[in-house]
Amino acid sequence: MKQALPMMPVPPSPDLLRQRQLVDALRVRGYFPHRSGVEETHISWVLLTGCDAYKIKKAVDLGFLDFSTLEARHFYCTEELRLNRRLAPDIYLDVVAIGGSPEQPVLGSEPAIEYAVHMRRFPRSAMMDRLLADGHITTAHIDKLAATIARFHAALPPAAADSPFGSAAAIQEAVLENFAQSSPLLSASADLAMLEKVRQASMLEFAACEPLFRQRKAAGCVRECHGDLHLGNIVLLDDTPVPFDGIEFSATLRWIDMISEIAFTVMDLMQRGQPQLAWRFLNAYLEGSGDYSGVGVLRFYLAYRAMVRAKVAAIRANQEDPAQAQRELKDCRSYLALARDCLTRRRPALIITHGLPGCGKSTFAQIALERLGAIRVRSDVERKRLFGLTALADSRSQTGGGIYGEEATRRTYARLHELARGLLAAGFPVIVDAAFLRHAERESFRALAREIGAPFVIASLRTDEAVLAQRLAQRSSRGNDASEADAAVLRTLQAAQEPLQDEELAAAVPFTNNGDIDALRAADEAWRLLEARLA
Repeated sequence: MKQALPMMPVPPSPDLLRQRQLVDALRVRGYFPHRSGVEETHISWVLLTGCDAYKIKKAVDLGFLDFSTLEARHFYCTEELRLNRRLAPDIYLDVVAIGGSPEQPVLGSEPAIEYAVHMRRFPRSAMMDRLLADGHITTAHIDKLAATIARFHAALPPAAADSPFGSAAAIQEAVLENFAQSSPLLSASADLAMLEKVRQASMLEFAACEPLFRQRKAAGCVRECHGDLHLGNIVLLDDTPVPFDGIEFSATLRWIDMISEIAFTVMDLMQRGQPQLAWRFLNAYLEGSGDYSGVGVLRFYLAYRAMVRAKVAAIRANQEDPAQAQRELKDCRSYLALARDCLTRRRPALIITHGLPGCGKSTFAQIALERLGAIRVRSDVERKRLFGLTALADSRSQTGGGIYGEEATRRTYARLHELARGLLAAGFPVIVDAAFLRHAERESFRALAREIGAPFVIASLRTDEAVLAQRLAQRSSRGNDASEADAAVLRTLQAAQEPLQDEELAAAVPFTNNGDIDALRAADEAWRLLEARLA
């Protein structure tokens, strides 16, 4: 549900009292064919009846939103419908006028005395935050969500160059507001000291990111997003994650950098004790969108999203009974700690894979990115992106020709090098998922790691030839992988590969991969060696 900033209770106005009378009349006087209930938040009532839900906005002005007039409520009902139908057309059905009187309201009647957003009802048990807590969210759900958001963002028009949205000044104002509003709500000296540490670290990160904010605005990365993409605003329908309840009441909060959008989901997964799913979601989104330059501002936005939640928890701690207040204060401290951790720069590291098609390079890289908290770039995906193809598109290239010719391969490795340089400079561990069968290809990345001052590891995947052939055949029949390598490609590359040289073996970590993903995940000795090389 909406995670707008809660406010201190306000005495009900005459308009609010009339609205409450209308809601009570709709609920208890048999206007619906099914028994109805009502849920109330600080900004709305939601009438629940059968398979339907009707959301009525409260006649309130809370500063960050203003629903105080009928005209405003009508406008924001239509905005809620417009914005949320982009991602959840099966949930958001219509805007319904309510005529008659508060004592005897009539749905669908004019002249309207009120408006409601008509929605399809779904069980709270289907929301992703609850499913995650119960252990029912799978990696497939995470991958589907990432693909959905990447497609959604790609279809959005960018903010106008002269708009205030996404400017460095607007970003700074928003982050400083969090600290200004949080400070009076905390009294313990340790909490205030932590808040100040996070504020100082946030301002340092803002200063480092300021040129990137301007570049991303100019590049069209600020768009009309969902704006509130945490797990409580995502529901599973037909086993597919569907974001709903995006922000309609503030253009500033939804016209944001796309990386700020996905940072909320990543942060939420981290906060809920699921860092592996957080890194999986981030990497799946980046692979789908190609927006690797956004990683340069990711650290800032992760901390910003955590600070928003810390502020909300602090406000609630000052509103609730003592027992609940302590729980909210504990949440506030947890978010503050997460914000601090997100702003703490890690030592970058560079891992490249090495091996023939079918040896499990991408499987290794997936395990490693979740285990190490790293960013992966894949040659199979970036090669196709260079030629305007989607990851699963058939390039119709012959062995050694088309997008797999010498020049195309040179361009692909140059692109991987460029991406790895930017990600390392942003301070993240990087995994480059490619064959790296030639010494020159490997050497250019080892030189990059030396230049950056980052540890360098070659993850060398070894697999029996019979297993390679079987995997390639299975992968080809499924058609769900970016790689197009087949038996002919395997034979060609076997003949052309250049073995690791002595100086490379010193940086190599061998993984024997003749089993399934669980066997590779359980290769404890190899993983310990890899982590030691990175330390």
